Amino acid sequence: MKFANPRNDIAFKKIFGNEKHKNILISFLNAVLDFKNDKEIEDVEILNPYQVPKIEELKETILDIRATNKNKEQFIVEMQKKDLGNFTKRTLYYTSKAYISQLDKAQDYSKLKKVYFIGILNFKMFENKSYISRHLILNKETLKQDLDDFEFTFIELPKFDKKLDELETILDKWIYFLKEADNLEMIPKEFKDKKEFLEAFEIATQYTWNKKELEIYEYVALKEFDEKNALQTAEKKGEKKAKIEIAKNSLKQGLDIDTIKLITGLDEKEILNLKD
Repeated sequence: MKFANPRNDIAFKKIFGNEKHKNILISFLNAVLDFKNDKEIEDVEILNPYQVPKIEELKETILDIRATNKNKEQFIVEMQKKDLGNFTKRTLYYTSKAYISQLDKAQDYSKLKKVYFIGILNFKMFENKSYISRHLILNKETLKQDLDDFEFTFIELPKFDKKLDELETILDKWIYFLKEADNLEMIPKEFKDKKEFLEAFEIATQYTWNKKELEIYEYVALKEFDEKNALQTAEKKGEKKAKIEIAKNSLKQGLDIDTIKLITGLDEKEILNLKD
């Protein structure tokens, strides 16, 4: 059995943005936001549900799912696979845009509902040790949340290192699913006690996908692989350039070849070619 990578854009939205399986998104949101009792989400309206995209429409590998619950609060769920350097500003932009779009001009501001942003990051961004962090607008003196219409939750996948037998909560299981599903060959027993997990694994089973979905999935995966390789190549070129500069300066200072080899890792021929 082959499961799709849930971190792939099309797989992520096919699993969590599926109108026929809204219980998956509801379970995920309740787990991430720790909603219980009166706060627990019972239903959502997915504002941009899953549809098979066209390749030419995939301008960037960024995905968001917007949902509203019965209280008309809004939830933005975004999978971000690489650090583009401005993610926090993008987060504020998307959240504020969702907030102001609730009203037309000259309407009653009291009708504005809270917006929750959930960012799933495939990289580390914050100093906290935990894989999940919550960010609120607090009064600096009292530490009270007087402005409570924005709330941000970030999940940093690289910080999650629990094994199957260490999964304790529903949230643990969802994060494990996101991070490891494509490495599994069967549904683990730890996931068979909840309908939402079974449905998520079923949707992720690639033999149930149509040809177009598989084509887009492979395109996104290949695009990500190419971008990763390009970044690694650029980093290697930068490292090499830095070593050459160090070697040049070392030669000017009169250091011997063996010492320069030890410092830079360059071979003797490369160093000798740098001599004037």
